Amino acid sequence: MVVLVTGAAGFIGYHVARRLAERGERVIGVDNLNSYYDVELKRRRLAELKRFPRFEFRRVELGEKNALAVALSGEPVRRVIHLAAQANVRYAAQNPHAYIESNVAGHLNVLEFCRYADSLERLVYASSSSVYGGGAAIPFAEAGVTDRPASLYAATKKADEMMSAVYADLYGVPQTGLRFFSVYGPWGRPDMAYWLFTDAILKSRPIKVFNNGEMERDFTYVDDIVSGVVAAAYAPLGGSGAVHKIYNIGNSRPVGLTDMIRVLEAILGRRAEIEMLPLQPGEIAATYADISAIQADLGFLPKTRLEEGLRRFVEWFRWYHQVA
Repeated sequence: MVVLVTGAAGFIGYHVARRLAERGERVIGVDNLNSYYDVELKRRRLAELKRFPRFEFRRVELGEKNALAVALSGEPVRRVIHLAAQANVRYAAQNPHAYIESNVAGHLNVLEFCRYADSLERLVYASSSSVYGGGAAIPFAEAGVTDRPASLYAATKKADEMMSAVYADLYGVPQTGLRFFSVYGPWGRPDMAYWLFTDAILKSRPIKVFNNGEMERDFTYVDDIVSGVVAAAYAPLGGSGAVHKIYNIGNSRPVGLTDMIRVLEAILGRRAEIEMLPLQPGEIAATYADISAIQADLGFLPKTRLEEGLRRFVEWFRWYHQVA
């Protein structure tokens, strides 16, 4: 049987596919290898995955109707872990259609594939903490307000959750949605704050800090995220056996952005030059996950402290870029 991982050349998709391949699962990874960020980084991730004999890659544009069904024709897909998406809140201002094509049409096409996959046992898909917008009480709980998205990205992720609920109700597609909170770690995305800050500090360039530093993020190390994703893919659908369940998946320890910068400074042995800027459109000032539900149902327990996670990232960053 096959585990399908969409977005396998992406940050979280790479780590999930690797964990499954290390377990000996047969994994088929799909990705469109778009140029939103450095394609060479995506190819390097795939090269790592191709070291595993039971991993194979197929290039697929999920936004195209039936493309996934054609690419996976005849494969006994038992589990689908759908992580492909157009990320980044700010990028939507320049390219809004990319979010509809990837996040909405792509998610619909994954749902259609799962609807007709006779061997399917589970679909796990990525949602986002962004769905809470600025109106939800902190810490964010799954039952909190999610009808006031602050960005187009958040709106597409909320749309994904609603479409999944419909497919669960109408067609019985068993699903778990995971609202990710500020995932970081090795092989990450170059548009993420910890990567941008590390790169700028090492090159003695100023870093841009929004909302004048008054921001908190629930930074969650990628290995902890992967453990939660795999648990969701293989455990019963929630304690109640629900067909569609949504969980927060985060560290549940929000950290101030300036505190994160201090940790990076200590690891790098260099001071950051900081340029304070106002809050950007679509951003929210703080994220904080209530993870009691996923702890109770799936045994999820994040273990990696920010200092250790950032140290591992910096070690990887220096290795990848060959910098001292």
